[in-house]
Amino acid sequence: MILCAGEALIDMLPRATQAGENGFVPYPGGAVFNTAIALGRLGSEVGFFCPLSDDMFGAQLRAALAASHVRHDLSPDVDRPCTLAFVTLTNGQARYAFYDRATALRDLTEAELPRLDDRVRALFLGGISLVGDPCGASLQALGARAGSRVVMIDPNIRPDFIRDEAAYRARLGAMLAQADIVKVSDEDLHWLVGAGATAECAGALRAQGPGIVIVTEGAQGARAFWEGDAAHMPAPKAQVVDTVGAGDTFNAGFLAALDRAGALDKRVLKDPGAAPLQDALALGVRAAAVTVSRAGANPPWATEI
Repeated sequence: MILCAGEALIDMLPRATQAGENGFVPYPGGAVFNTAIALGRLGSEVGFFCPLSDDMFGAQLRAALAASHVRHDLSPDVDRPCTLAFVTLTNGQARYAFYDRATALRDLTEAELPRLDDRVRALFLGGISLVGDPCGASLQALGARAGSRVVMIDPNIRPDFIRDEAAYRARLGAMLAQADIVKVSDEDLHWLVGAGATAECAGALRAQGPGIVIVTEGAQGARAFWEGDAAHMPAPKAQVVDTVGAGDTFNAGFLAALDRAGALDKRVLKDPGAAPLQDALALGVRAAAVTVSRAGANPPWATEI
């Protein structure tokens, strides 16, 4: 299975009450959680790891994982509250305020990490779970244990959440060097390597270690860069409601397509050829287009694509 390891939290999404007041409604979320949900809905064999609170929000997260066919038996129940992310939307673009001290996610330690047995063929990491400690250090340690498994990372950078930029950049540098696939938005790419043309910046990121770099560009689609070649896939037209979970859904589509093609293998990814990566880009952008067409992180099922 593909194991997604990282944040599970509650997105508090803005909604108007019947009285016309501004309010928030709790929805299961988190970048890595969303990717796991989307993979399950696309039919991949997928597991999720993050300590889950034994409170009502933890129960909501477990129910959402089960409903989308995501295994969560590796996620321990803990007596710590759930991380909350209050979301505001400006022209459909999401901004977040995180409440994440002494939570099930933030206080994740290496002692709570799962053993990577033969069931796990690929590992997906990323999101805000890589920023703070001890959770960031613990997930970095999990990635270092991947061995022969394919590792994909999406840092999903939230600058407002970063308190120690130097430490965070050092962690990302170490993890990207061990990754097979790195997906970044165009904004993430420039935050990591500076200004410049997309191809040049992607090349600079590849020079840090990952064999394949994926860059998503919103309505312009997504690009893949690998040794000696590149591919571009335009995004389908969509009526955008909001962008919550769009990148996470793209990740799932990309991984699901590689999985279907038998390409989630380090040996294959050393010289993947254009066809499997173009197919992976295509499923990624199609799945993301469905997600942006409806409110919140609500990835499509395979029958909807």
